[in-house]
Amino acid sequence: MTVKLARLNDDPYLKPYLGVLDNRRQSVENLENKLTAGKMSLIDFASAHEYYGLHFRDNQWVFREWAPNANTIYVIGDFNQWKELPEFQLKRINDKGDWEIILPEDALQHGQLFRLKLYWPNGCGERIPAYIRRTLQDDDTKAFNAQVWKPENHFVWNNLKPVNGIPDAMLIYEAHIGMAQEKQAVGSFNEFTENILPYIAESGYNTVQLMAVMEHPYYGSFGYHVSSFYAVSSRFGTPEDLKNLVDTAHGLGLTVIMDIVH
Repeated sequence: MTVKLARLNDDPYLKPYLGVLDNRRQSVENLENKLTAGKMSLIDFASAHEYYGLHFRDNQWVFREWAPNANTIYVIGDFNQWKELPEFQLKRINDKGDWEIILPEDALQHGQLFRLKLYWPNGCGERIPAYIRRTLQDDDTKAFNAQVWKPENHFVWNNLKPVNGIPDAMLIYEAHIGMAQEKQAVGSFNEFTENILPYIAESGYNTVQLMAVMEHPYYGSFGYHVSSFYAVSSRFGTPEDLKNLVDTAHGLGLTVIMDIVH
C-alpha cells in the first residue's frame, strides 16, 4: 500500500492531500484487520456465504447463521406452519456465535418461505437470514421472506467467459434492469435479455454494467439500499433469469459488470 501511495507524488495536484489519502489507506487496513482478525484472508471473509446460509449438501439441508448475542434460534416457515418446533431449533456449535441445524432432504421443498425467530437477552424478533441467497416480497404485505431455492433443473452455461477475457478498452453501457424498458412498469431480467442486450451489442459496446441487482426493499433507491447482500432482487426475476442474461451477454461478446454497492 505504501508503494502505491508513493506513486501519488508524481501528481503535484495531489500533494496537499497525501496526508488525507494516507489516513484513508490506514482506515482500510484497520477495517480489514478487524474483519479478518488476522486469521484469514479478505477473500475468505468475503466468501462466508459458502459456509453460512442455507445449502443442500450430501443429500441434506445445512443451515448456519452467525448470531453471537442470541440465546435461542428457530427456523419458522410454511413447512411448519410458522411455529417454533424443537426439530427446527438451531444449535450453537462454538463460542464464536455460530449456529447450525441439519435437516433431512424432505424437510424443505423448493419455493417454500421461511424466517428466523431469535431470542436474545430481554427480547426476541423475526429476521431474514443474513446470508440467504433468495428472498421474496409478499405482494400484499410487502414484507420479505427467505425462500428455499433448489430448482429441479440446474442452469447450464453455454458461453462462459474466461477471467482474462475482459477487454483492454471497455466501452461500457450502464443500465438499470427495472428502468431499461420503454413500458411504464418494472422491467425484468428476461425482458432485458430479449430487448436490450441485442441493442447494446449492435451499438458497438463491449461491456454492460448493471446497476445494483441485489435485494432491496425500496425500489426508488435504484437498488442502493441493499438488504440481502447475496440475494438477487426477486422483483426482476429468478437467479436463473440473471444467469441467462449473463450467459446471453457473453454469447454476444459482452463483458458483464454488476455493481456491488455495499
